[in-house]
Amino acid sequence: MSRALRVTSAIVAVLVGLGLWQVASAGWIHGKALLAQRLIAASWQQAREGGMARRPWPWADMRPVARLSVPALGVDLFVLDAATPRALAFGPAHVGGTAAPAGRGNTVLVAHRDTHFSFLRRLAENDEIAIEGAGGSSARYRVRELTVLEAGEARLLDAADSQQLTLITCYPFDAVRPGSSLRYVVIAERVA
Repeated sequence: MSRALRVTSAIVAVLVGLGLWQVASAGWIHGKALLAQRLIAASWQQAREGGMARRPWPWADMRPVARLSVPALGVDLFVLDAATPRALAFGPAHVGGTAAPAGRGNTVLVAHRDTHFSFLRRLAENDEIAIEGAGGSSARYRVRELTVLEAGEARLLDAADSQQLTLITCYPFDAVRPGSSLRYVVIAERVA
């Protein structure tokens, strides 16, 4: 084998290795998100029955507080109790200081655009979203507004005059780089 062929083979092997590593890294994020939702589902059952939800795995620092579903899109997710970067890796999360899920006021939920809230791009005005809170409370919401805002728009966290659900994720959806200064926001009003 000539030296040029060996060098070319080595370069190809390194490039294939790097490509496999990148694909595995991307797959790990999505795999972790799916597995976490399965583990959280078991913990949710305890909260649903009126008790305190247990941690979904021994080292978890979050608990499920709600179940979010969009039947028209086949979405069924468990919402975690704290919107920390660590919790967001495993599911959508409730923003502290806003109304409790399925409660009175403005309930704000956040999640990553490339995993749990990727479905937001398919939502349309008048679509219905259901929330089941811990202890059996539940509410249905109808999408009223879809908008893109600057990340610093604090009004999104304000108490609302009506009962509403606000879903927030980074924007644009297909961005290559993580994070951005824009947020995709869905505002839905509670259906009587």
